[in-house]
Formats: sequence, structure tokens, C-alpha cells
Amino acid sequence: MIPLQLSEIPELAAGQLTPAGWTDEVSGVQIDSRRVEEGDLFVAVGGGADFRTHAFARGAAAVLIPDDAFRALGALGGAVRARSSARVVGITGSTGKTSTKDILAALVAPHARLVAAERSYNNEIGVPLTLCRLEPDTEICIVELAMRGFGQIAELCAIARPDLGLITSVGPAHLELVGSVEGVVRAKGELLDALPPGAVAIVPAGSPALEREHLDVRVFGPGDVESFEVLDGRSRVRFDVRGLKLELELSFTARHHAENALAALLAYEALGLPLERAHEGADRIELSAWRGDEIALPGGGLLINDSWNANPVSMRAALRHLAERAGGRRRVAVLGDMAELGEEGPAYHRELGRLAADSGVEAVLAVGPLAKGYLEGVEGVWAASVEEALPLLDKLVRPGDCVLVKGSRAVGLEAVAATLASTPVGH
Repeated sequence: MIPLQLSEIPELAAGQLTPAGWTDEVSGVQIDSRRVEEGDLFVAVGGGADFRTHAFARGAAAVLIPDDAFRALGALGGAVRARSSARVVGITGSTGKTSTKDILAALVAPHARLVAAERSYNNEIGVPLTLCRLEPDTEICIVELAMRGFGQIAELCAIARPDLGLITSVGPAHLELVGSVEGVVRAKGELLDALPPGAVAIVPAGSPALEREHLDVRVFGPGDVESFEVLDGRSRVRFDVRGLKLELELSFTARHHAENALAALLAYEALGLPLERAHEGADRIELSAWRGDEIALPGGGLLINDSWNANPVSMRAALRHLAERAGGRRRVAVLGDMAELGEEGPAYHRELGRLAADSGVEAVLAVGPLAKGYLEGVEGVWAASVEEALPLLDKLVRPGDCVLVKGSRAVGLEAVAATLASTPVGH
């Protein structure tokens, strides 16, 4: 991290600051005492004050018990960002934020000194922690920006000050908080409004409300993925990147990730990096966990673990992917609630149940109160919770099946995926 003087901390973040006494500066910021390294500032979030002694034992330069954790972390991250000459890429979207961030980070890594958000570090804690990893020689920083209501992205942008913006998609997500898809567009558009005049903004086709006169807006869509072929657990994809034809071999098999890769390639090009060398980073792509992980199951079966999160857009993509990957195998889907859809939630669940049937899904295990709506469109069984669902797997899943596991985070379907991956199924 670009160092901060201990004397600056009280000016940035109100609270109780306890220096270790052996240094006048901090060279990192952590909120987990297990991750503290020598010279770090440990910011005690939540019950973190109980771990002060552990933080000091690991070499913390100081411990801060903030009056307001979000405000304190934002001020610290903003101070580091203000001293950095790195170009900051802000990524948001209804689906594909983390995967696009992972892909772009891999593409950039061979060509520039890079800091990228870990996992899904995308909120009032995660964004400042990413910025607090900036070093004096960092050239590019990639931040992921969450949206759980109006104003959140604007507040995160005030800290991160992005130079380039990328919106992966716009669809029905967090409708309880923003009311409609138009509200989603407005909230995501806060990223574009925060960009400086003339900055590049990469946005999905079909959303004219995302156009901004003060920006260099570049639009992408499915038609720019000219071909997609799955070979031995990988894919070969041909892209049209603003008129340049580019073919890459990629580590994933889901067609929707190819659209994420297209968006990432547009950002990579906008950063001035060489498209003819994109293959160097493409070989390094590793998507974050539970975003379409594929695991072999007994009898030639296949598990698609997409349990990180779900909304109607990502669920449709996952069901299409299940149909493509199943081949001649029996298709099974374990589908959890899609959260935060407001009054339209039941209708979206019924619609996805019908889509599952149209996609050739032969058996569904619906998990969660809203998930019961899936079964109005497709054959299956219902469980109120993951705990009730686990005993049903043995009867539902047979050797040789292709199984999709997908639902919102609150449902916890990663436990279903773990059970399927670690134990024999069927009889």
C-alpha cells in the first residue's frame, strides 16, 4: 500500500487509535486479524475489537476502533487512491460483475502492474480494502461495485474515482430496493455519471438510457461473439472487438461467460493494451468459486455449481448452459429462491419454472419459499430449506445426470453442491 502516516489516521477516521509504538506509518489495512502483516493498520469492524491483541501479535502498526466503520474505511481507501496514479476501472452490472473482473484481471496481468478486487469485494468494505492495496507503482486497479439501492454506486465511485466504467448487464435484480428495471438502469448509471468527461464507458446493447454525451460510450452485445465452441472442458471463442477479429481459447464452457470476456476485452483495449497479445492473459483466467464450476459425478455425470447468486437473467443463462452441457444426459436442476425481486418475485419464479421445462429439465428440486413457484411450470419436489433438501438428493439424482445448482446467496445451495461433489448419488 502507498503508506499513510499514523498522524493522518485520526484526521481521516474518527475513533480509538492505538499505535504499536514502533513505527510512524502504516503500509496496509486489514479488517481480519488473521491477515495482518507487519506494518498494517487493523480496523476493528463489528466485533473486531476482541482481536486487537492478535493483530498486534502479528505485527500491526496500530489498531483503529472506528466510530463508523464504513466511513473510516472509505476515508482510508480514498486517501490512498488520491495518492495513486493508477487508472481505475469500475465494473458493475446485474450479472457477471465478478467473472468479468476476473477475466479482465487475467488479461491485464501480463502487461501492467495490477491490483484487482478479491472475490466479491464490492461494497463499502470491499472497495476501500481493494484501494488500500495500491502500491506506488500500481498502473491499473480494477474495482467491482455493488448496487443495493440508489446512491450506493455513487458513494463507492466518490471513493474509487474510476477512470473507465464497465456495465456488464442490466436486468431484474434488487427490485425490492429500486422498484423496476428502469430503476436498475438509473442505479447502474451512477457509475457513468461519476466518470470524467471523455472517459470510455462500456455498456450492454439494448439500454439506450445508459448513453452519456460526455463519454466515449462503446456498446457490446451477443452478436459480437461470432462463434463459441466447447472442446475438452474449455472453449474456443471468436470475437469481434470493434472490428478486429480475435480468437481465444478460454478456461470456461458457459456461453454467457464469453459475453463477459467480450466486455473485458473492450476494457482491455480501452486501457491501451495489445489485443494481439490478449492470449497471454487468457491462459491465466480463473473464475471465482461457485460461478459455473464443473465437477465430474458418478456414471459420467456432471455437476455445474453456479450457487453463488441468482436473478432471472443469470438463471436463464444457467438453464441454457445446462441444456448445452448435458448432451444426452438426464437434466436435473436444484434451484433456490431468487431474492430481492419485490412484488414480481413469484411471477419470475413461475416463468423460470416454465423455462426449465422448455430446456428439457426432467427433475427439479426447488429450495426455499419462493422456489415453490418453479414447480408450477416443471415437475419436481420442494424443500423449505437446504437442510430439508439434502436428504432428497439421493432419490432425485442418478448416476450419469447433468446437475445444475443455482440460487441466491441467502439460500446457501453451496451445501447441496458440496454434498453432490463429495458423495455417491442415486442407486
